[in-house]
Amino acid sequence: MIEELLMAVAGAAAAMGVYTGAAARVVKQYERGVVFRFGRLRADVRTPGFTMIVPVVDRLHKVNMQIVTMPVPAQEGITRDNVTVRVDAVVYFKVVDAAEALIRVEDYKFAVSQMAQTSLRSIIGKSDLDDLLSNREKLNQGLELMLDSPAIGWGVQIDRVEIKDVSLPETMKRSMARQAEADRERPARVINADAELQASKKLAEAAGVMSAQPAALQLRLLQTVMAVSAEKNSTLVLPIPVELLRFLERATPGSGSEEAEDAAPPPPAVPPAYPRGLADGAGVEPVEDLTGASVEPAPPEE
Repeated sequence: MIEELLMAVAGAAAAMGVYTGAAARVVKQYERGVVFRFGRLRADVRTPGFTMIVPVVDRLHKVNMQIVTMPVPAQEGITRDNVTVRVDAVVYFKVVDAAEALIRVEDYKFAVSQMAQTSLRSIIGKSDLDDLLSNREKLNQGLELMLDSPAIGWGVQIDRVEIKDVSLPETMKRSMARQAEADRERPARVINADAELQASKKLAEAAGVMSAQPAALQLRLLQTVMAVSAEKNSTLVLPIPVELLRFLERATPGSGSEEAEDAAPPPPAVPPAYPRGLADGAGVEPVEDLTGASVEPAPPEE
């Protein structure tokens, strides 16, 4: 009798152990357990820790409540100012209602990924290139609102959306580089032009002083020669100012050009040319004068 009792107790304990092993579940701290009994959702969501379900009858689904980091594949589109770009982003989201995440959508991660891609293409088409490059905070907020509206009905909350990179065509990169270079070069040209203006004013003042004192030009010439000779060059180019040549020309007493013209003999007279065979007027027939008597040539002198 005692042996049968012991066997029954042992059998009951074994059955209880098997039942406990089949019914025992452990929900981790970052998870929530959703129970379906005969396919129907149980209202109580299991919190972290040890929990029990009815074997064969209940099914426990664990939902991760951590923030999920999902990269959005690069999307190619045309901006509002007709520039082709490729933009990729990253989405941070988490599940706030485990039951809704399992019931409302088949795969909430895939749904969020597809929604992020379509929203990113929409943002590209509505934005200018300058906004994509310099005003990303505003675009991130707009993209977050576009994702959060449908996701909240799935029990998912969009925590943050960030645009990672914007890829531009090589031609556009070169154009932007030339524009930036021109913007950087413009102040340098303005400063250089201002310096040239100030230098020209100083040179004009110096020219006025040198015109009043001709010796200053000679001193300046000697300073230039000294500066050139200090370089130890094999060839020295010495410029002669035009003012110096004019000074020497004025200092010369009479050039003598008029006296040379007076002393020169007169040019020889050129005899008149006659046709060959008729030299000295020989054999010239008289020419009838249309106004009067005929004119005979004078006889040659012996």
